[in-house]
Amino acid sequence: MANGLVIRPYEDRDWAAIEAIHDEARMQELTLAGLADAFIPLAQAAVSEGLFDYTVAVAEQDGEVAGFVAYTPEKMAWLYVSPGCMRLGIGTALVRHALEHRSGPMTLEVLVGNEPARRLYEGCGFRLTDTVSGRMPGNEQFRVAVWCMAHEA
Repeated sequence: MANGLVIRPYEDRDWAAIEAIHDEARMQELTLAGLADAFIPLAQAAVSEGLFDYTVAVAEQDGEVAGFVAYTPEKMAWLYVSPGCMRLGIGTALVRHALEHRSGPMTLEVLVGNEPARRLYEGCGFRLTDTVSGRMPGNEQFRVAVWCMAHEA
């Protein structure tokens, strides 16, 4: 890929980098949704929310892990980019990578209030299909609202 950006499969050596990226970016995401108190670090969330039940890929920018995505052929479940690397096309590259591995329509959920993520997904061809409320996966004491989005095949 251009500009030193490479998308590759996750390796165990990437753990510290994706942990740092998740924890910083997740706090920003939750703050935008008014849910900062719901923060759970990746060390816990990876287990409670099944990160490795998905295919995980990382984005390397000039040899440094700058983001990651976790997906199945039908669903994108995790996407985080290091806040210092946001708005450089890394999130878009990770979304496109996941879309290349889908088997049909792909869905995802975005916390209501996380407008930057919603704009990213819409820019990649996802469309809003519904808004639903419920309990936060992995931290069920918090109620959340999410935008359900889909990308048609």
